[in-house]
Amino acid sequence: MTQSLSKAALRGRPGASDWAPRLARRPRPLEALIQAGLLGAGAVSILTAAGIMITLGTESLTFFKDVSLWEFLSGTVWQPSVGQFGILPLLSATLGTSLWAMAVALPLGLAAAIYLAEYASDKARGILKPALEVLAGVPTVVYGYFALTVVTPALRAVFGGERVEVYNTLSAGLAMGALILPLVASLCEDALSAVPRSLREAAYAMGATKLETSVRVVLPAAFSGVAAAFILALSRAVGETMIVALAAGAGPKLTLNPFVAAETMTGHIARISGGDLSYDSVDYKSLFAIALLLFMMTLVLNLVSRRIVRLRQEVYE
Repeated sequence: MTQSLSKAALRGRPGASDWAPRLARRPRPLEALIQAGLLGAGAVSILTAAGIMITLGTESLTFFKDVSLWEFLSGTVWQPSVGQFGILPLLSATLGTSLWAMAVALPLGLAAAIYLAEYASDKARGILKPALEVLAGVPTVVYGYFALTVVTPALRAVFGGERVEVYNTLSAGLAMGALILPLVASLCEDALSAVPRSLREAAYAMGATKLETSVRVVLPAAFSGVAAAFILALSRAVGETMIVALAAGAGPKLTLNPFVAAETMTGHIARISGGDLSYDSVDYKSLFAIALLLFMMTLVLNLVSRRIVRLRQEVYE
């Protein structure tokens, strides 16, 4: 009797196939609101990027009507007062400071990431990683004054005050390296921590030391993430403004000497845009051409980063 009742009750209960249409048709206002918010956030970011590209493109086109693109990209003198708009002096200073910054941030950041991911205890990692990331929250203007008051005097004491100018690209690059070091360390540590523990255990089983495992097993396995971190840090260095505006100096100069002053692309934009420029002048329009070149440089770096991640990404199960 009990068995027959239970069977009847089961037959009367709706199954999964009956519940699925009801759940699909049931209105979920909160979920719909969340989806709309996420869609709006994504649309805002896309529209913002599109607006930046359109603004830079249209203003740059008016500039290139007066100045040829070849003259802009190959010219070695930037003197708007005499009608010379060669970007190479500004570009060389930008690349110089960025390379000095990467020379500081990449080895130190990668070493810090390897220590945090492979050697540090949970307690030490919980203290050191937040402390390292605090450096990323320091205003960049503070790094600029740090370069002027600490880095430059140290360079002048080591290499001689006659050789090292007060404003120079080396001190700006070193301060930029301190700025992006937490970014490199944090991203690389995340990439190293994502490597499965089974690879480490397999290396230990083969007799590898902890250093050999970290450098020859874990680091190659996390290559895509580490490379993406390096390129992202380079993009951050190329777009830095306040440090180079304060410490690198003013006046475009085509030179490879890191001890002399040279103006970068971002520093030039910051200095000239605050001046008294006519909105219809070629000098004003040249700022958009410089900004467009910066935008294209960072875009290319991001595309290269995505390409490296796609080609070298390892999938573990």
